[in-house]
Parts: sequence; C-alpha cells; structure tokens
Amino acid sequence: LDVSGRASYTDFIGVVSGKSDRQVEAIAEGVRECMKGRGFMLIGREGSGNGRWTLLDFGDVVVHVFHHPVREVYDIEGLWMDAPRVKLEVPPEAMHVAPDALYG
Repeated sequence: LDVSGRASYTDFIGVVSGKSDRQVEAIAEGVRECMKGRGFMLIGREGSGNGRWTLLDFGDVVVHVFHHPVREVYDIEGLWMDAPRVKLEVPPEAMHVAPDALYG
C-alpha cells in the first residue's frame, strides 16, 4: 500500500499472511533477510514470537505478517482503502491462494 503523503510514519505498508504460526515467523524472517540484503535496516519488530502477527518496521516500509484469520480481523487493507496498491512481482511458487481467502 502506498501511504506516502497519507501517513506520517511510513511511505509503504506491506501486508502478507501465512497459514500457520510457523509460516508467519518464517515469512517475517524471510522479509527481514530480503530487506537487509537490499540495504534496509530493521528499526523495530513487534508481535514476534506468538505466530499470529509480526510487524517489521524498516522506516519507509512497514510490513505486517499475519496468520490469515488474524489478518481478516485487523483488515489493514480496509483501513487504507483509498491508498494505491503497489503491484509486486511474486514468483508463482511463492503464491498460494486458498479458494476461501479474503484477499487474493
């Protein structure tokens, strides 16, 4: 989500979800490693350890990693409904969209 000019604390918000607590933690760690490799320093991390939600703060980019049912409850995308979506290229093997998923 491109929230530049709309939020004072960041320019972009990423929202992803996993199917289990272990997957949420693995995704969060993968995002951290990927961002570090691109020169982004992790400023803060919240919610880690429980596998339900992890927030990774890289300054200009904030990433929420949710366990899918929790993502639906917090509905970050709905809070920023008017924010432009940023299309990311995700390899097909990294995608798994459940037929009942709220967000595809």
